[in-house]
Amino acid sequence: MTVALVSISTGPWGSWASKQEPATPQGAAACGCENLKRAAAAVDPMEDRTETGDPAMKYSRGANERTSEAQGDEKKVQSRMMQIFGGEFLMGTDNPGIPPDGEGPQRLVHVDSFYMDIQEVTNRQFQSFVNATGYVTEAEKFGDSFVFEGILSETVKREITQAVAAAPWWLPVKGANWRHPEGPDSFIMDRLDHPVLHVSWADAVAYCSWANKRLPSEAEWEYACRGGLKDRLYPWGNKLNPKGKHYANLWQGDFPTHNSGEDGYIKTSPVMSFPANGFGLYDMVGNAWEWTSDWWTVHHTADRQHNPKGPPSGKDKVKKGGSYMCHKSYCYRYRCAARSQNTPDSSASNLGFRCASREPQ
Repeated sequence: MTVALVSISTGPWGSWASKQEPATPQGAAACGCENLKRAAAAVDPMEDRTETGDPAMKYSRGANERTSEAQGDEKKVQSRMMQIFGGEFLMGTDNPGIPPDGEGPQRLVHVDSFYMDIQEVTNRQFQSFVNATGYVTEAEKFGDSFVFEGILSETVKREITQAVAAAPWWLPVKGANWRHPEGPDSFIMDRLDHPVLHVSWADAVAYCSWANKRLPSEAEWEYACRGGLKDRLYPWGNKLNPKGKHYANLWQGDFPTHNSGEDGYIKTSPVMSFPANGFGLYDMVGNAWEWTSDWWTVHHTADRQHNPKGPPSGKDKVKKGGSYMCHKSYCYRYRCAARSQNTPDSSASNLGFRCASREPQ
């Protein structure tokens, strides 16, 4: 699916804020993240895949054997994993914040035990993968990626002539990728412990495969997010800021024009900057959206399920958790039951991932 772009005519990059639509009511999808979909024909998505069509095979550990000393260094760079003991939980909700997203019905789901990265994959960790394999991300191949205009420099803004029609605060920025999160004049050397951004679903799968891991299913992700709590909004309970304390990197202020940064950050935060949930996992909501392995659907059975995997095929992949851009007035998706989607080749300045595994790593 092709993302709809609109030309900017008011100045070098425009002034969408002067024509900003009023905030949509709670429950409406309006942050625009789900609209950041590339034209599938721009780059051949099979270019770096094997004959099996597996985007990760080329970057599996077996295809990139290292010395034992090098492998030891890699393990130090990779995230520590937490064992998540299996069990039943209530997935989804019967009181959806955004009904069109398919958050309901609430259903009983059992997941087997698995391991989950305690944090989002960082720039440092992704850099170790790229250094070991020579991997080139899809954003680098396309030559651009989507960036929220509020974090761009004036120099970059002056070069931009288009915006996303459905969400004009999203701009296609040439040279934006994981190494340059806000375009060519930005770098990651001062944020190596922040979540890696501008990674497509295929990029995330390739990294996980190299690390002998995989992406979590949506059910695993949501089970892990809830941290053992039953039918609560957030990983820590139902109050967004218990006793006035921030538990996630989210947007405070008026979206999309002003982020007050009351939680200490206006962009991503270093991983593990906020309290862990009951399972010892950090940043399960906020900071960066996280890819899952499931194809997107808004139709779910109410029957009890065991290790559900989503539909066998589709056009979009499920992402969970919300990001530093989420605000209740525009994108109330920083709840455990919330969900959104993007095409597998999508990338943006608030989209990352974490890995899971059936075995300890």
